[in-house]
Amino acid sequence: MSGLEFTGLEIGFVTLAGMMLLIWLGLHVAVALGLTSFIGVWLIKGSPMVAASMLGAGTYDSIASHIFGVVPLFVLMGFLVSIADIGKDAFEVANQGLRRLRGGLGIATVAANAVFAAITGISIASAAVFTRVAVPEMLRYGYTSGFATGVVAGSSVLGMLIPPSLLMILYGFLAEVSVGSMFMAGVVPGLLLAVAYAIGIMLMARFTPGFVGGNNAAAANDDTPRMSGAEMATKLLPIAGLIAAVLGGLYAGFFTATDAGAVGATGALLIALAKRKLDGPKLWQVLVETGHVTVAVSFLIIGASLYTRMLALSGVPQFLVEQISAAGLGPLAFLAVYILLVILLGCFIDSSSILLIVLPLMLPIASGFDMNLIWFGIITIVAVEIGLLTPPFGLSVFVIKSTLNDPRISLRDIFIGALPFAGIMLITLILLAAFPKLTLLLV
Repeated sequence: MSGLEFTGLEIGFVTLAGMMLLIWLGLHVAVALGLTSFIGVWLIKGSPMVAASMLGAGTYDSIASHIFGVVPLFVLMGFLVSIADIGKDAFEVANQGLRRLRGGLGIATVAANAVFAAITGISIASAAVFTRVAVPEMLRYGYTSGFATGVVAGSSVLGMLIPPSLLMILYGFLAEVSVGSMFMAGVVPGLLLAVAYAIGIMLMARFTPGFVGGNNAAAANDDTPRMSGAEMATKLLPIAGLIAAVLGGLYAGFFTATDAGAVGATGALLIALAKRKLDGPKLWQVLVETGHVTVAVSFLIIGASLYTRMLALSGVPQFLVEQISAAGLGPLAFLAVYILLVILLGCFIDSSSILLIVLPLMLPIASGFDMNLIWFGIITIVAVEIGLLTPPFGLSVFVIKSTLNDPRISLRDIFIGALPFAGIMLITLILLAAFPKLTLLLV
């Protein structure tokens, strides 16, 4: 093959379209990225041997650093935390003080999900855990199925915003920024979104009681035993200790993000053992699942690295920068178009794929506008996570539906229930875009 018939720019755009088509047809995103990158470099350089050599070097460079150890460590911590029922403990404690309040169980779910998010990094895990823990409890208290599932879907996105977060790790590798800085930048936006959810739930309970539901009589007649202060402290102390060790150590500068992952995984293992939730078969299952996720993330990072190299070789990012400059688009207009694009993509493809496809094209433009790439990353992640709640893809919604396995609750009910929370996320996103200091407060 020869690159004489087409310019590098034309080849870059053709491979970009081909990669999107392959993903739409169902090919794994990492395979699609690697395949189109290989073909693109082959066409540009005119030699399959040169393409193979360049992509081989890119594969090694993308995951050779010890920093990559952050991925399996935080994934392992997340699985151990799930095994130890920490999400359930957090919900039970929050439930004690809030269940008699109209909409209180919804706020308790948000609070527990925020705590759970601070020691995991996967939104889907949050959705699965709290579908089993919180939805049956809310239905028992008379909340509507749409509201109950919508709260879980909405608050599950905190798992990718409040650190640690797999999306933040992925963004850190793609943008070549500090993963630890990304973690610290996510704290304030994550808490802001959790507070916005709580305020939204109170307003919905006040002004749209038919949508929320909730049976005050059931709350008044509830005979569930109250937990003592000592019992609540017993449930919360391990959680607080783990959060303090991971995030406190990062913020104080005692260790790097990789060190924090090791500390967190060790702490989660000790908690699971102390609570007698972990035996030999469960530990093996956790290790196997950690391996599966780590390998999947590794292939995504490799594919993204190859794709970025091919695009740089083709000149597509430079072309886009020149076109935006020629069109007179300022940073504000670019950011608005970018956010809209990411939200629209979120309706059709998953979060990781969006980052892998869009960032190699958009990061050079953001850098050209002198945007802080840490702040840009948080904006990107919030915009991407809105897609977890919107049809037709709505991954969190599908996870909740499959976890519930209840024919009385349809996908439509869950999507409608999640809609107000997607709106709250959009409002929070606008605030974060308008006031970058909110994101960079702890960095």
